[in-house]
Amino acid sequence: MTRRHWVYFVGALVLFLSGCADTHHQMIVSVPDQQMLVLTDGKPVALYRISTSKYGTGDREGSYATPLGRLCVRQKIGEGAPLGAVFHSRRLTGEVLQPNAPGRDPIVTRILWLDGLESHNRNAFNRCIYIHGTPQEAMLGTPASYGCIRMRSADVANLYDLVGRGARVEITQEHLVPNQ
Repeated sequence: MTRRHWVYFVGALVLFLSGCADTHHQMIVSVPDQQMLVLTDGKPVALYRISTSKYGTGDREGSYATPLGRLCVRQKIGEGAPLGAVFHSRRLTGEVLQPNAPGRDPIVTRILWLDGLESHNRNAFNRCIYIHGTPQEAMLGTPASYGCIRMRSADVANLYDLVGRGARVEITQEHLVPNQ
């Protein structure tokens, strides 16, 4: 077992023993559909319109691409923050933006920080790849992010309340429904 595998094993064991490993929920992000399907115990419970990277897919440092493959929710940030609350460096700024507010495009509402579980997406955590809210809700459904998975503020707040740390995320180039 390599050192990296050992670290993942110990981390998974700690999550499991602490009761924080969410084995009931899975998110499937379809890059071509720009949608996320949420499953609870294998049954569909929600379908969200999202945005992945406008720079395509990949996990190279500095690429601004969305990593593909199996990941998990390693950290959750933003419990109880109002919808549209702005984060900078994962800290609340005190500012709250309405959907489609003009100007810049900060991270808002909630952050689910992802960790790659495969060699080809191992940089996801260090690259700060999140599922997070965006004030640019009108752009959802098209690739528009800088690597993260963007969602409506109300949707990411619901997702945050539903899934726990350790929940699995699969980011794929496949359609959610074949032959779309």
